[in-house]
Amino acid sequence: MAMAFAMKRAATRAISGSIISRHLHASAGPKKIVGVFYKAHEYAEMNPNFVGCVENALGIRKWLESQGHEYIVTDDKEGPDCELEKHIPDAHVIITTPFHPGYITAERIKKAKNLQLLLTAGIGSDHVDLPAAAAAGLTVAEVTGSNVVSVAEDELMRILILVRNFLPGYKQVVNGDWNVAGIAYRAYDLEGKTVGTVGCGRIGRLLLQRLKPFGCNLLYHDRIKMDPELESQTGASFEEDLDKMLSKCDIVVVNTPLTEKTKGLFDKERIAKLKKGVLIVNNARGAIMDTQAVVDGCNSGHIGGYSGDVWYPQPAPKDHPWRYMPNQAMTPHISGTTIDAQLRYAAGVKDMLENYFKGEDFPPQHYIVKKGELASQYR
Repeated sequence: MAMAFAMKRAATRAISGSIISRHLHASAGPKKIVGVFYKAHEYAEMNPNFVGCVENALGIRKWLESQGHEYIVTDDKEGPDCELEKHIPDAHVIITTPFHPGYITAERIKKAKNLQLLLTAGIGSDHVDLPAAAAAGLTVAEVTGSNVVSVAEDELMRILILVRNFLPGYKQVVNGDWNVAGIAYRAYDLEGKTVGTVGCGRIGRLLLQRLKPFGCNLLYHDRIKMDPELESQTGASFEEDLDKMLSKCDIVVVNTPLTEKTKGLFDKERIAKLKKGVLIVNNARGAIMDTQAVVDGCNSGHIGGYSGDVWYPQPAPKDHPWRYMPNQAMTPHISGTTIDAQLRYAAGVKDMLENYFKGEDFPPQHYIVKKGELASQYR
């Protein structure tokens, strides 16, 4: 035990004390910026505001290149011979998104001798090895708040889809069938149901505000209790004990970041404690769930329905078991990449790049790693 404590203390010193400093403030001269986004193919030209794809590159290519910077954009991010890997050794800035994450591992960080800044176009930076980034003196930042409305709205939609047993009805229409009983036997009203959110940051609070008019019993579990005025606005009650809250819930919504503490949070044992027939919505991160435990729960009926847009890994392979389990309403990772959200996170990335080139700080809420310190939600 003493040895474990000493190792932990040494690791903490390595992150917060003995940092190899890489100054955030850009030195004079052109910079190499690498962006990792999903390809839009024929859809790229269908909407001029579709900026979050490879083809439209956040709408900042002309601006960057007019200042003499090199801007490489790719969707090829996996394996030792991928395009991202080729550019890591001399990149100064890497931009990626949660929707098509470029995984910035400790090994990649070691190779990135020029790297100073890692930007997330969106929110959620768990695709970066954050302790390794902190130890290397890198700055990690994201566009906090850019897509919280988008995700909260999507969560509300998924709750209704599951509660009303919508997808079987849609599939009947597509298949030329008509069987009201095959839908109605497990369709319910949302009014009067107990809904609990695991994590109650910006997205969780927005979801609770949107659920309040439905007349639900609203609960939340978080490391920080809301102030009384905000609790009153949301109509939600704080639950300090996670498992005690979960046992009360007809619907569970996952809104916590992916950290070492939350990885696999919903394992077989925790899922067994949930109400039989519980509905789960997870737009947070796929790795918060034990993949097979969710499959088993859906197959047995203990989980009455599961919906979300997050998987592990991403993109999800064709044989991912969540594609084939019953009573699921899964999609690709889309909730936070609406056109409105893309415009917001593209503007946020440009603003932070401008600050970087000028040697100015970012808004404090955007920092995930700064001067060796991780943001509180990732500690």
